[in-house]
This record gives sequence, structure tokens and C-alpha cells, in this order.
Amino acid sequence: MVIEGLVLVLSCLGLAQALFLCFYLFNLKKGNRRANRFLAFVLFGLTVRITKSVFNNYMPLDPLFRNLGISGIFITGPFLWFYGKALLEKSKTFSRLYYLHLIPFALFILSSNLIGDVKGYEAFLSYGLVVFHLAIYLVLSWVYIYKMRKNANNQLLNWYRSIVIGTNLIWCFYLSNLIGLIPFYIGGAIFYSFLIYGFSYLLLKRHVFALEKYSNSNIDRVASKKLLEQVKIMFQNENIYLRNAVSLKSVAKQLGVSPHELSQVINENEHKNFSEFVNHYRIEKAKKLLVDQSYASEKIATVAYDCGFGNVTSFNLAFKSETKLTPSQYRNQFSSI
Repeated sequence: MVIEGLVLVLSCLGLAQALFLCFYLFNLKKGNRRANRFLAFVLFGLTVRITKSVFNNYMPLDPLFRNLGISGIFITGPFLWFYGKALLEKSKTFSRLYYLHLIPFALFILSSNLIGDVKGYEAFLSYGLVVFHLAIYLVLSWVYIYKMRKNANNQLLNWYRSIVIGTNLIWCFYLSNLIGLIPFYIGGAIFYSFLIYGFSYLLLKRHVFALEKYSNSNIDRVASKKLLEQVKIMFQNENIYLRNAVSLKSVAKQLGVSPHELSQVINENEHKNFSEFVNHYRIEKAKKLLVDQSYASEKIATVAYDCGFGNVTSFNLAFKSETKLTPSQYRNQFSSI
């Protein structure tokens, strides 16, 4: 009884969090609004399907409500595919013809009362078609990921891949349950709860929507990597990171690109902002000076200034953030090696 109660609470918490995410995404005004709303429909479709599983596990459901719950899958598949297109393509146009993919959902809703309480072979066939429908859009989504692998923003592509993988895992669970490999029916709801909280962390904590500020950029992945190599060569050969006044604007001007483009290149390839990127080179320089015998008698402040930092405090914070050690600890630990 206690275990059943915990399972119910965990399942309901996941569903409540999913509904919150749907509301949040649908009303989010910044970033790619169309993509956000499509993702909201993906989660809503899954939530409707999982809610049916939870209720059906604890009480007998009327066939009409059971079929309405299953209909959520007919939303999930098309909107998962729509979401990828809206998120990864630079074009703002979206053909209304795509919404013809929702015809199976409309037909299933209209016939929910007619399907009734089918059992045996009929039920297996009916629910098998639902699983097959989602499988089609999972395949389309994976094909689209493969197609966009060289042109799309790498971080956005990885995010979309994560969404598709999560949906794929839920599909695998219900397929296994349908054919009898996994008898633990409510397990899908539990898994969904963990999945939703994982998505919540990525969405609200790391805020993937910040990446969408580069969605209108004309730099593709090939050009992005080429420009990054130019930046690295400049940093290595000219040591511009040692200049205390080095800035995004000055480096961009020297490279002949806009600050926005340079910021995009560093962000999507190195997963750092410009300041973190510069500090990485400064820390690497500092690590060499801290173990250099000719610098053994120099103060930490001297090392900081010689590496381009404007003050010791920012040097200590940046150094510990990257190495998990203070400059003094690093010197004591590695100077004798």
C-alpha cells in the first residue's frame, strides 16, 4: 500500500510538472515562440497519454476517456517533427499544409466513442496503430536530425536530439508493454516523471532558449569552425589574451566579423562566453608561470598581472573555477613535479 502510494505521488508530481512546462512554454514570449509552442504540444500530448495510464492503473476508465487519453500520442508525433523544423531552420515560414499531419488525431477523437471498449485482437490492433503512428514521426525526426547535422546550431541540435531520445524511450516502454515484455504498466508514468524533471532542469536552469538569439545568423557550422580556428591561431600567435583591455569588439574588428558573430562562434563551439574563453588562455599561461622556477619567488599578484588579469581577486576566482584549486595550492602541488 505504501509503495503504491509513493508510485501515485511520484507519477502525479511528474504530470503536474509537465503541465507547468506546457503552460510556461506556450506563454514564453522570448526566443522562438513557434518552436516553444510546438514543444509545449509535444509535452502536452505525452502528458495526456501518461495521465490516462495513471488513472487506468488505479480505477476503471470509461472507454471514451481511455481513448481520449490515447489520442495524445497523435499530437506528440507530428509536433515533435514540427518542433525540429521550427527550432533548427532559419526560415520563419511554416506551411499550413503541415497541419494536415493532425488529421489522424482529429479522426481518432471523432471516433473515440465509436471505438468503444475493444478487447483482444481488436484492442491490440487499435493500440498498435497508435504506437506505429508515433514510430513514423520518430523516424522522420531522426532523419531530420541526420539531415541537419552539418548546418544546424550544434547546441540546438543536441537539445532537439535529447527531446527525440526521451520520446523514443517512452515509445519503447509502451511498445514493450503492448507486446508483454514489460508488465509493469505504471512504470511509464514513473519514467516520464524523471524525464520531465530532467527536461525542466535543462529548460529552466540552463535555459536553452538563450541559444536562439543566434537562430538568424548566416554562419553555418563549417564557417563557424573555420572562424574559431582563426581566433585560436590569433590567441596563440599574438597572445592578445595578455592585454588587459582585450574585448569582444576589438577581436571581432581584427578578424573582420561582427561581435555578434564572434560571440556565436565561441558560444556554440566552446560552450563559453567571450570572457570565459579569454580566461581559459590566461589560466593556461598562469599554470605554466606558477610552476616556472624563474617565477618561484614572484607573488601571485605578479602572475595574475602578467597573464592579463586586472586584479588578483578575479584571477583567483577564474583560476579556481577552472582548476578547482587556488593559485597557491596549484603552485604548492605541482611546482616540485
